[in-house]
Amino acid sequence: MTRPSGASTEVTTLGEHAAENIQFIRRAMERSSTFTAVPGMGGAAMGAIGLAAAALASVQPTAERWLLVWLTAAVLALVVAVMAIRRKAVRTGSVLTGAPGRRFALSLAAPLLAGAALTWGLWASNGWTLMPSTWLLLYGAGVLPGGVYSVAPMQVLGLAFMALGAAALVTPPSWGNVWLALGFGVLQIGFGWYIARRHGG
Repeated sequence: MTRPSGASTEVTTLGEHAAENIQFIRRAMERSSTFTAVPGMGGAAMGAIGLAAAALASVQPTAERWLLVWLTAAVLALVVAVMAIRRKAVRTGSVLTGAPGRRFALSLAAPLLAGAALTWGLWASNGWTLMPSTWLLLYGAGVLPGGVYSVAPMQVLGLAFMALGAAALVTPPSWGNVWLALGFGVLQIGFGWYIARRHGG
C-alpha cells in the first residue's frame, strides 16, 4: 500500500511547526528566568558621567568638594540607569516587576545601600582614602550576583570592579581617583558598548 504523495509534506510541516513551538517556548522560558533589560547604551552613558566626574574631581581644592562631585555623579548615573532600563524594557517587552527584575534589583540594592552608609561613616571619621576602594568593591559585589539573574557579562563586570577595588586598597591613596575613572568610566563604557552590541542595545 503506497502513502499518498501529500502525506510526507504534511508530516514535515507538522514537524517543523512543532520544532518552532518548542523554540518559542524555550525562548519564553529564558526571558522569564533572566532580566534582559540591562541597558548597554545606558551603561556607556553612565561611564561617560564617571569619566567626567573623575576629571572634575581631580581638580577640586578640598576633599569635601571631591566627594560632592562624585556623589552628584552617582545621582546622575542612577537617573540615567533607571531611564535606560525602562526604555529597554518597553522596547524588548520585558517586565520590570517580574521575579527576575526583582531579584536583579535586590542584588544591587543591598551593596549600594551599604556603600551609602559606609560613605557617611568614612566622611564622619575622615576616612577619605578608603572611599574609592569601598565604592568599587561594593558596586562590584552588587553587579556580580546581579549577573546571575541577567546577562552573563554582568558577572565579569562585577569581578572587574572588585579587582579594581582591591587594587585601590594596596596602592597609594593619590591613585584613588584613577581607579574610580577606570571603574566607573572605562569599564562602564566598555561593557556598555559590548552589551549594546551583543544583547540588544
